[in-house]
Amino acid sequence: MSTILFYCILGILVIQYGIDTWLDYLNAKRFSTTLPQELDDIFDAAEYQKARNYHRENYRFGMIKDGISLALLLIFLIAGGFGWVDNYVTVLTDNPIAQALVFFGVLVSASSSIAIPFSYYRTFVIEEKFGFNKTSKKTFFADLIKSGLLSALLGGGLLALIIWFLEQTGANFWWYAWGTFALLTVFINLFYTKLFVPLFNKQTPLSEGNLKTAITSYATKVGFDLKNIFVIDGSKRSTKANAYFSGFGAQKQVTLFDTLIDDLDEKEIVAVLAHEVGHYKRKHVILNLLISILFTGITLYILSLFISNAQLSMAIGVDRPSYHAALLAFFLLYSPISTVTGLLMNFISRKFEFQADDYARETHSAIALISSLKKLSKNNLSNLTPHPAYVFVHYSHPPLLERIKNLKA
Repeated sequence: MSTILFYCILGILVIQYGIDTWLDYLNAKRFSTTLPQELDDIFDAAEYQKARNYHRENYRFGMIKDGISLALLLIFLIAGGFGWVDNYVTVLTDNPIAQALVFFGVLVSASSSIAIPFSYYRTFVIEEKFGFNKTSKKTFFADLIKSGLLSALLGGGLLALIIWFLEQTGANFWWYAWGTFALLTVFINLFYTKLFVPLFNKQTPLSEGNLKTAITSYATKVGFDLKNIFVIDGSKRSTKANAYFSGFGAQKQVTLFDTLIDDLDEKEIVAVLAHEVGHYKRKHVILNLLISILFTGITLYILSLFISNAQLSMAIGVDRPSYHAALLAFFLLYSPISTVTGLLMNFISRKFEFQADDYARETHSAIALISSLKKLSKNNLSNLTPHPAYVFVHYSHPPLLERIKNLKA
């Protein structure tokens, strides 16, 4: 049985790579598509050629990166690399929690070491070439260290708890793990901007002036209690602009990138804010939270059915069954189901985006939101003609053309 599962893992990795490569190819072929009439005022000829070149370069780079990553993973798996790491942690300690932490610590460190050169090249070659990069090398490596430490703290803590729950409660561990994940998810949603964002960016309250007056006037008009409006120094890393809504209840906050304020006029910024308020008014924040918690519970329940099966552990080439080996094998085998879950989440997200656009149209201005979306697409060199299959699989937001048609409807 473990041999069958081993070949299932190999098949899943190769098939997923093949599907992703095919989708990337379909999307790349659309780079040369003539723009629809609704979008032909975004780029002039030179700017559109620059956008094409940007996406083609990212496509070629992605093909190389993904190909190398798959090859290394397959070689490691076939050569018994997971067994080597497992033997190392077995010699090092006989404590199951410590074994799991070291096992995944070694694998994550190795994976991160391979990913760093690719991330460096994308940031300081591709993004630099097309005028997006504002990240210094000091900031780049500081981000790596801080995100690594944060991942180790949160990920390691969760992993230790899961192994402890398994040892204490057996197959019923998933109830306790699910409760822990749910509490952590709510906590992060509530305090993300207060605890995590300051580790990487500086946030300052939006200063008094015409923009703040326009925003507060709009919020008052639609009955939205908005006390926390912050500007984040996105220009520290990139010229690309964004805005997002976080938290709920007394902790809700709107964050505007400083690049967004530079790129858009006052009415357009309020239109973007109206879209974000629409997410809150339509309960999207709570719904996304509940859906995420639900899918996590389903995943943990399915894991509880197989975690104690010795054949699951052996499927990745280890010599003895263990919880950490079973966890890794499970998530490799579970990836097709998680892909389907991701498709559903993206479908729901795209529906939510249309609803938020509708809210902005009804309470502020469709014209201002369309104008802001066009400006952001131009400044970010967005792909204006993505392939429908690629959109279906990967896009959490509808393509620009669909959003404009919906806003004009």
